Amino acid sequence: MKWWVYIVECADGTYYCGISTDVHRRVRAHNTGKGAKYTRGRRPVKLLYAVQCPDRSAATRLELATKKTPKHKKIDFLRKNAKGQSFLGIT
Repeated sequence: MKWWVYIVECADGTYYCGISTDVHRRVRAHNTGKGAKYTRGRRPVKLLYAVQCPDRSAATRLELATKKTPKHKKIDFLRKNAKGQSFLGIT
């Protein structure tokens, strides 16, 4: 099973990081109010980045590290790595 760590931008400009085996389904869930409690009042969300991990454990570790990273460092990372492209086939 493939696990992904993803970052979405909420309508209020905040970021949310999570893990999923199906990023498209998870983003749809966030946008219909059935995702994380954090994103329910901050819809719509927009997928900014996703990266595949070898297993759930690795995905969870990366998710926690990402959540601990200050927003300005996340923005720098996204500017350097996002470049408006489709990430790993996910749009």
